Amino acid sequence: MALRALSGTGRVVAACAAVGLLLVGCSSGESASSASSDDVANGLVGVQADGDPRPGGTIAYAGYSSVSSLDPAARQDGGSTGGTEMAALYDLLLRYDQDSGEYVPQLAESIAANEDNTVWTVKLRDGATFSDGTPVDAAAVTWSIERYLEKKGTHTQVWAASVEKTQATDDSTVTFTLQRPWREFPALLTSGPGMVVAPSSMAGGEFAPIGAGPFTLERFASQEELVLTARADYRGGKPYLDSVRFPAIVNETTRLESVQSDNVQIAYLRNPENVHKAEEAGLPGALYTANMSGTVIINNREGRPGADERVRRSLVAAYNPDLFNQRVQSDSGVASSDMFAPQSRWHSDVPGAGYDPDTARSLLAEAKADGYDGKITYVGTNDPETQRSALAIQAMLQDVGFEVQINYASSINDLVKMLYAQHDYDVSYAGFNVLDEAPFIRMYGNLHSASASNVLGYANPAMDELLGRLQTAREDDDQRQTLAEIQTLVNETAPMAVTGPYRLFMPFADNVRGVQLSSDGILLFDKAWTTD
Repeated sequence: MALRALSGTGRVVAACAAVGLLLVGCSSGESASSASSDDVANGLVGVQADGDPRPGGTIAYAGYSSVSSLDPAARQDGGSTGGTEMAALYDLLLRYDQDSGEYVPQLAESIAANEDNTVWTVKLRDGATFSDGTPVDAAAVTWSIERYLEKKGTHTQVWAASVEKTQATDDSTVTFTLQRPWREFPALLTSGPGMVVAPSSMAGGEFAPIGAGPFTLERFASQEELVLTARADYRGGKPYLDSVRFPAIVNETTRLESVQSDNVQIAYLRNPENVHKAEEAGLPGALYTANMSGTVIINNREGRPGADERVRRSLVAAYNPDLFNQRVQSDSGVASSDMFAPQSRWHSDVPGAGYDPDTARSLLAEAKADGYDGKITYVGTNDPETQRSALAIQAMLQDVGFEVQINYASSINDLVKMLYAQHDYDVSYAGFNVLDEAPFIRMYGNLHSASASNVLGYANPAMDELLGRLQTAREDDDQRQTLAEIQTLVNETAPMAVTGPYRLFMPFADNVRGVQLSSDGILLFDKAWTTD
């Protein structure tokens, strides 16, 4: 059974989701291609679907960040941070179909909800096995989810705040009883909780990558390369590909050039300039849009300048998304202070606070009159793109009277520690990466007062109440209205400044067929093949 997403009826590592460290079937004989990138916000772009699948071959995918662990409970599980690699090993209970807007079975056979979306029932496929030959039954699925929660996987907080009970009701049925209605619950089963790890993975005391996916581990050299081999006993039959390879290519421009020179077949692009270059070159691929992927985060905690609402409002009013797009993204990005820009299905008639330098100066003057010294510490990593962001934001803030010191962390890990463990910053630049198909999950993670991933330190009972309404909304119009009220509250309380969404693009080589795009940029290779 397929479920339409959002239909009317129906520790530090986890925090990386908030900082953006960072979401095709085949025809026989008929030629077709997906739409151009101008027509697509999420889905396949220009990818051919002609010909009969050809067994054999390898696809090499250069992702956004190299994989350091093969345990889906020990890392962020989005498409930019290992989700594609994990899905190839462990599969997903469900996948998100970009064309239909439905959650459809992948490893599961079906999913169904009761009338008020408080009880969800997943049926498993007969005969599905893990790569060690043991059955993928309800007991194994519940064990995998419980282990994920015990190890505090990325979505543990949202799960704990939403799910009352997970139960194997018979050998092939898992029932999820929720604390309140939630029509977006299936989204969790397209990510970490839906990546099914075999109970035998812990038989030796140390984790072993034994999963239900279409590929098994051949070689893993952290920060160098991951190679997976096709499973002959995969539940859907042996994949067409012999293997998939994930080389570590750190530089994004090099990744793009590697696709164009056929050294790899797929690459992950986040930088708007590179996305624009790939689109201008007419490359086919998979595209998805993440809301609030550009966000100036402000430390709202006591003892920081941002604890004063006047300072926060001044910081937000000083920020110019258009200027940032010009200076940092070469006019290739989407400049908008709206939490959900016009490209989003959740865009409303409530605009973001927007650029207002006169108001910024006035509010800052008020705070200074009460003793604030006007000093701000900005933190980021010491790489060229981050430096451009830091210098652009520094210039905007100093233009209205702030004194901004930039501190560069030596690595992404050090930056995450500063932001999430030590809270040692005033301002930084990050990405919340909120997905249209399931906005509640990352809205909760970044804005709810009880969330450990709330890097802002933002605690507002009115926001918590609105997030509760967002989760339980039964109709699109109700959800859109709630998001508009959230935008109003953000305008009033200024916890952060939004730059705009990012369009994330994964260009394909011309010979790639059958790759499917699920949610959050996760690619699925179980039906993939190449023409040569």
